[in-house]
Amino acid sequence: MLTFLRGLAFNLYLFWLTLIMGIGAIPIRLLKRDALALRYAQLWSRAVLRGLSTICNIRIAIHGAEHVNHQGPLLIASQHQSFFDGFIWMSLTDKPSYIIKQELTRIPLVGPMLKLSGMIPVERSAGTSAMRSMLKAVNTAHEHKRQVVIFPEGTRTNPGERHAIQPGIVALARQSTAPILPVATDSGYCWPKNPWQKVSGTITVAIGPALPRKTDRKALVASLDKAWDDLCAKHQIPRDSVNNSGD
Repeated sequence: MLTFLRGLAFNLYLFWLTLIMGIGAIPIRLLKRDALALRYAQLWSRAVLRGLSTICNIRIAIHGAEHVNHQGPLLIASQHQSFFDGFIWMSLTDKPSYIIKQELTRIPLVGPMLKLSGMIPVERSAGTSAMRSMLKAVNTAHEHKRQVVIFPEGTRTNPGERHAIQPGIVALARQSTAPILPVATDSGYCWPKNPWQKVSGTITVAIGPALPRKTDRKALVASLDKAWDDLCAKHQIPRDSVNNSGD
């Protein structure tokens, strides 16, 4: 019951915060100020995380922040368990650019700001054309020294669950010379898939050193998977022992 009440209170907070700040963002949208849109989006994300901490008694432990270069291009390859993962990098990097589902850009008030602030929407059903569009957008983002966040598993997973690493990260690694940072998390425990539940505790975000540069698919997938394994073991983040992340 308590997890439901926390979830309800937080959802009400998130709704009103998003509505008020979404309306406040209209002048930024009209003026098409992309840099200001990003700063505004970062302010909104920080307010979301403050509400999560205050209302739900959820703390955030960041390990390996020294690996993040705030001023240069990065490719952040993070595990994905929760909507939390979509907020935290707005605070940990200077110029974040998330690779997101195209559907998110259709959310009233929020969607237009996602595009204006430099997020990278991908229509996953578009196949090869979507991949080409993503590669081009990421290349442009890196030229502007942005830190690109990708969830290589392509979907939210349950805590500890392994999921196949999708080909997008391999294509990006072949194109870009930006460092690839592996990130492990257990965010799904405190912010599970059920939107009405929030569990008090500590969310761990563990950032590893840049992966050795590899362009071979199998080598890159193995390298990323091992980095996640090592981070999980070091920071006591559960992870299934059976490897089904690639051939």
